[in-house]
This record gives sequence, C-alpha cells and structure tokens, in this order.
Amino acid sequence: MGSLICTIVLLALIFQGNCLGSRSPLSVFKRYQENYWPPSNECARTRRSAASADAQNFTINIGMPGVTPEASDSYFCISVRAPREDTYIVDFQPHASMNTVHHMLLYGCRSPFSTDNYWDCGGVQGTCQDTANILYAWARNAPPTKLPRGVGFKVGSDAGITHFVLQIHYGDVAAFRDNHKDCSGVSLKMTSKPQPLIAGMYLLMSVDTVILPGKKVVNADISCMYRKYPIYPFAFRTHTHRLGKVVSGYRVRDGKWTLIGRQSPQLPQAFYPVNNAVDIRYGDTVAARCVFTGEGKTSTTYIGSTSADEMCNFYIMYYMDAKQAVPYMSCMQGGNSDMFRNIPEEANIPIPVSPEEMMMMMHGHGPHPDPKVVKEDSVLQQPKREEEEVLDQGYHLEEMTNWPGADLQLGQVSGLALDSNNNLVIFHRGDHKWGVNSFDKQRIYQQQGSGPIQQSTILVMNPVKGKVLGSSGRNLFYMPHGISTDTNDNYWVTDVALHQVFKLGKNGEEKPLLVLGQAFQPGSDTHHFCQPTDVAVDPVSGNFYVSDGYCNSRIMKFSPEGKYIMQWGAGSAQMHRPIQFNVPHSLAFVPDRRELCVADRENGRIQCFIAESGEFVKEIKHNEFGGEVFAVSYVPEHGGLMYTVNGESVYGQLAPLQGFMMNYSSGEILDTFSPDSQDFRMPHDIVVTRDGTVYVGDATTDTVLKFVSSEKAEHRSVKKDGIEVHEIEEMETIIQAKLKPQPKVQELPNEIPQEVKKKNLVKPDTPGVSPAIITSLLLIPLVVLVSIAVFIRWRKTRMYGEGTEKLDSSSSGGILGKLRGKGSGGLNLGNFFASHKGYSRKGFDRLSTEGSDQEKDDEEATDSETEEYSAPQPPVSSSS
Repeated sequence: MGSLICTIVLLALIFQGNCLGSRSPLSVFKRYQENYWPPSNECARTRRSAASADAQNFTINIGMPGVTPEASDSYFCISVRAPREDTYIVDFQPHASMNTVHHMLLYGCRSPFSTDNYWDCGGVQGTCQDTANILYAWARNAPPTKLPRGVGFKVGSDAGITHFVLQIHYGDVAAFRDNHKDCSGVSLKMTSKPQPLIAGMYLLMSVDTVILPGKKVVNADISCMYRKYPIYPFAFRTHTHRLGKVVSGYRVRDGKWTLIGRQSPQLPQAFYPVNNAVDIRYGDTVAARCVFTGEGKTSTTYIGSTSADEMCNFYIMYYMDAKQAVPYMSCMQGGNSDMFRNIPEEANIPIPVSPEEMMMMMHGHGPHPDPKVVKEDSVLQQPKREEEEVLDQGYHLEEMTNWPGADLQLGQVSGLALDSNNNLVIFHRGDHKWGVNSFDKQRIYQQQGSGPIQQSTILVMNPVKGKVLGSSGRNLFYMPHGISTDTNDNYWVTDVALHQVFKLGKNGEEKPLLVLGQAFQPGSDTHHFCQPTDVAVDPVSGNFYVSDGYCNSRIMKFSPEGKYIMQWGAGSAQMHRPIQFNVPHSLAFVPDRRELCVADRENGRIQCFIAESGEFVKEIKHNEFGGEVFAVSYVPEHGGLMYTVNGESVYGQLAPLQGFMMNYSSGEILDTFSPDSQDFRMPHDIVVTRDGTVYVGDATTDTVLKFVSSEKAEHRSVKKDGIEVHEIEEMETIIQAKLKPQPKVQELPNEIPQEVKKKNLVKPDTPGVSPAIITSLLLIPLVVLVSIAVFIRWRKTRMYGEGTEKLDSSSSGGILGKLRGKGSGGLNLGNFFASHKGYSRKGFDRLSTEGSDQEKDDEEATDSETEEYSAPQPPVSSSS
C-alpha cells in the first residue's frame, strides 16, 4: 500500500511537470520576464505585468532581491540577461524612493562582472567586464526619462548588449536602521517591433583637466567636429564630483552656439529634457564646458574616478535614423581656446545649490545636519565606480614563477598577441639575433645570405598549462618584430629586415594572405616601409595601422585590402610644435574609444590619437618610465586600463625596468610590477587579457613571463595541482549517482546464492511484492521525472537562450518543495540535492525551469504613459 501511494505521488509530480511543460509560449515568456523581479514578499507589491496579449510588447523588471546595505555609500549591482533576439527599450519606469536610494544607473554590455544574485560593485568588482554602455540614470527628485515615440534603445546579440546591469548607490544607510529589505529597481518597457529611430548616447569627457588648489575658476573645455549622419538630442545629463559648479553642452554651427543643456552637477544627475529642439549634422561642432573651483582645496585635483578626483562629463541622449544608427559615440578632445572665447556667458555662471539641497543629495531623509559643520570630504560623496571603475589600491600583479611548465626553445622574443580563445601567440627570432652588424647606415640588412629563419617563428600556447598548441612561420622571416591578431585570428606581423608587413592565415598557412612593402628595400613613400615595428587592426572597420618605425617615425593607415589611406606624425600635449616620434615601437587599438595609442619608445611616452582622423588626443608620460617606453597594451575593463613596459635608456639606467598599469583617462599609475625569478633585461612587448593576466616578452633573456593579480597568485598552486579538476570529476560522479540510480541487489540476504538472487528478481517465491520491484517502480518514475526536467530546460534554452536568470528559491514542503522550490512552477534539483548532507548545489541550478514565485498568466501589460516627446522623422539624407 505504501509503495502504491509513493507511485501515485510521483505520477502526480510527472503530470504536473507535463502541465508546466505544455503551457503556451506566452505564459512561459511571462514567467521568464517575471522571475527577474525579486521573490521577496516585501518586493512583490512593486511587480508589474510582464507581457501583453500579443507578446510583442513586454516588460523586463530589474530590481534588488531584498537587500539591506550595512555601510553608507554602498554600491550593489544585479545583472539580467537581455532577450537574445533584437528588441527595443521604449520606456523606463523607476521604482525607487529618495529616502532610500541616492541614484541608479543602468548599463548594457556583453559580459557582466558577476552573475551572482547581486554583488558589491563598489570595489574591485565593477559593473561590466567589457565596455559598460549607460542606458539610463535616475536620481532623487529628478524627472523621469521619457523616450520619444518611435524611439528605442536596440539591445540583443547584434547590438552588442546581451545583459543589463543595474547599479544602485545607497548613500546613507540610516534608512535601514529597521533592517528592512530594499527592492528598488527599474522596469524596461520593451518591444520586438523594429523602431524607426534608434536611441544612442554621445559622451563628451575631459581627460586632462587640472584644478589647482585655491584657484577660484577652472574651465574644462571639450569639443569635436561631428562627421556622421544627423542626430537629434532629446535629453542630457551632467556629471562632476564635488568641485563642479555648472556643466553646459552646445552645438556650434557657422560660429553660432546653440544650447543643448545646462545644469548644476550638484543636483540630481539624471537625464533632463534638452533645452532646445536641436539637430547635429555633419560638419557641426559638439562642445561642452565644465566650470570647477579649487577654493578650499590644499592639493591639486586631477581627472579620475575616485571621490578625491574630479570628472567632467556631458551626456547627450539622442535618436537617429535606424538605417544609419550609431548607438554610442564619444568626444575627449580638448577645446580650441579661440573658439571657446565665444561661448555664451551662461556657461560661466554657476547654478547655485543651497546647503539643504546638498544635504538632500547626500541623505534624502531625516533631520539635516548643520551645513556649517559639514567637512569637505563629506560633501556630496560621489560613486567610486560610476562611468569609470578603477582597481582597488590593494591590487598588485605578481609573476607566476612556475609558468610555463614546458621548457620553451625561443629566440629573441619580439612580439606577443592573443587570439579569440585567449591563447598566447609568441613571435620570436629563432637562431637570428639583432646585433650591431645586422644593418648598415642605410638600414639595409647585412645578413641576407644566411637565409630566412628555419624554425617556426609563431607559436600558439595554452595560457594556463603553457603547452604549445600550434606553430607556423618557417622560412618566411629574417628579423621578426611585432605581431597582432584580428577578429578572424589572422596574424599581422612586421619584419624589420625585410621592411615588410604581412597578413598570415590563422591556420598556419605558409603563404601570406597580404604583403606590403618591398623585400629588403627601405623607403619613405606610401609603398615602402623602413623597419616597421607593429600593426594594430580596427575590429569594426578592418582598417589597420602600421607604426613605421625605426626610420620614418610615422603612423600609416590602410584599408582591409591594404590600400593606403593616410599617415601622421606625433601630436603635442602643450599645443606647441610637436616633438616628433622617435621610434614608434608598439601600437594598441582602443576599441571602446575608437583611438590608437603609440608607444613612442625613445621619447619615453605614450601618445593617443583618434583612429579615424589621426587627431591628437592625449599623452601619458611619467618620470618613472625613465626615458623609454617599449610597448603598450589596453583593456576596457575598470573604465579603461593601459599597460606598458619601459626600457634602458641610451643615456644609462634612469629608472628600474618594470611594467606599469595605469588609469587610461587620468594616466595615473595604479601598479608597477617586475619578475621575481629574474630581472627584466629588455621587456620588448606586452599583452593583457581581459581578466588582467599580463604577459611580457623579454628579447634579451628569450623568455615570456606571466603576471597575475596577487589574489590569483596565492591560489596558483591549487590550480596547478589539479584540485579543481578533481572537484569537477567528483561532481560528475554525484550527478550520475543521482540521475542514474541502480537497483541495489545487495539488499538480498548475502547467504543466498547468486543464481537464486537472479531467480528471485524474476519470479518471487513468496506472495507479495519484492523489495527490488518496489525499488524499481519508485526509481523508474524518478528517472522519467528528471528526463522531463531536462527536456523543459532544453526547450527553454531553445526559446529564450542559455542565460535566463535563476530564482533564489528555498525549500518548502518536504521533497515536493525541495524539488520545485518555494512557490515556483518548476523543478529545482539543486535545492533537492543541496538539502542532503555531503552534496553541493553547484551545477544543479541550471536544471531549474522558468517558474516565477507568483505566476499571473492572465495579467496583461498596461498601456504606457502619455509620451512627453514626439520625435519628428529625420529627413532622408542624400548620398553622393
């Protein structure tokens, strides 16, 4: 009787699982959207409907899952996967109170920093691992941001946004003295219907402003010529830290300044409607001014991301025709002093903010302290990690002395690169060496008779194990120098003896796909190079740039097919006659800013330019470089980090040979590093992975050194010993044990012979039901049940992608509750197995179905509120 009841219960579970699996796609899609909203009962009241009747319009709710910050100025983030197919955000609806939340920022990116339920994103962990594109901002008492009708932010895989990351800043935690849980967030009204107008963001940002202590007024000016299809601004946002008084943005056309927006950055830093209906067209200038004061300061303030630094940002939210849409643009070029003499006087007049407003910005609730006793450091604390996230000061790189495990046979290591799988690509010179007799005074290679290098000059290595995965480049090169990869993993290399640039296939084909320059013939025209040093490839356009090099000291730009486009020389940081390049030795393309940075070796500096036009942007130079900068690399993480290595100067050893990690915007050195196993002799090239692993190739010691963060270095022995692999194998064993249980034959008395046991399994001697049969009857439905769960998961993946968010479910109601999760509509094997001693829940959450805590299949999306703006259709542009 007991076994019959158990069987009935299991069959009921199967029936319920089948019911869930057979729900309409619309109901499943609703649950997919609803499970983004927090499951906490305290948060349930703020939930909204998730889909309309036709399923074309829906809402994604993003909110904190009931958090209680314990410290003031806490920054919490939560990520949500965006729909995989192209969709459009057409409205934002904030759910937050000024009594609790200081501000919210919504970002779009491909790789969130974490996939946890939520995480602290105010320290080393930031918002996104790749470029974080701001989509929305809310601050206390600020008006809501409304998109014009027919305008939408495009998201999805094709748009480069696969995840939303919501960052919430909790300024003062006095509101949480009662330990209540916060569920603040934002609802995104979305549609799958293509919008005729695409929303975008244009950021104007100063990168080199210096605010001297005690100086009453300091202006930061930014301006760029606009050279794209027309855009139509409809909202703006200003951002500085506590020294900013007013920020203004303009369009300049034929000498006339038209205001886009003007605001005090000490007021809520949300998006405000533009002041005038204005368009920006090809040939216009986009300009902005931030007014600062250094009064009351005792030290110099620079541009940076910490609360001790300053920022000058003017955001323009615009729309443009979908056919020519460019969703994100930026301008970081200093303004021309002559042009800014004509800026309207309003840009120089601070917008007063009362002490009470300042206190509301800081706290927003409770009694206001006396403004007279507010110290400078406590006034309007700004986020440490907002548009630009920097590493914690405790971050440090250390050498992995046990890498690589194999004894590599390398010659002079001249170049390093990474392929799309994060494998390390090494370019070395085999048995050829660059010595004093290698070239004559005309830069002609003197050892042609020895023939090309017979060894493989290009090696592909596993970045973890240090094993060689592939090799190529035999009998092609005489004196290798630089190497880069493109999005298709082709190799772009230079040879200073041949004076040529090569494009090689990723599969190791010995025949080059493209060759530029004449073999062994140096020159300075557009068809020749003279000891070219490096190549950088634009991942979007395919255009490539060559640093040329030891003789010509120029940067050359070519089309993907190798057609010459333009060239330029050095820029000037002092607005005087520029100091020309002296061996532009290494290149780094900065994709998120569309810039090209050059390691100007003998001048001991890094210079950056707008890649499209070659316009000078900035220069980074430090005394610590010691007079020479050999190589440069860039990663967009933490707001942009620049890595470089220095070299021994011709004037002698002026500074230790080491690597440098810098904040790209401010140029500030965040960390220096050098090997423990040996000294740097000639660190010739450097490359950095997105997770911060650094590789340096030394051309004198013929070695490649690997550096990781000190935190990773502490655990490297664990990884080396294979403990992680053992844990994975153990987990697979647990899964097999639970998903494929076997009949326990040993349950029969041990003294019964094997043939009798077999007979008993087939036909019992005594009346009643055999325990083995009962076991089988109980286990077979369980296997079927698990199969159904896997099938539901598979079907969900097919419909909505792999990244649907999992619920934070808990046990409820015995085995049934553990399998389904509290109030959920699906199965959660993770909860079930995790409830048994000795088992880990790791790996099981992915089997959860998409049940929400409170399914409301009959709810429909409400109509959006009346739009504040009506976007006029842009005129059709004629092309010539």
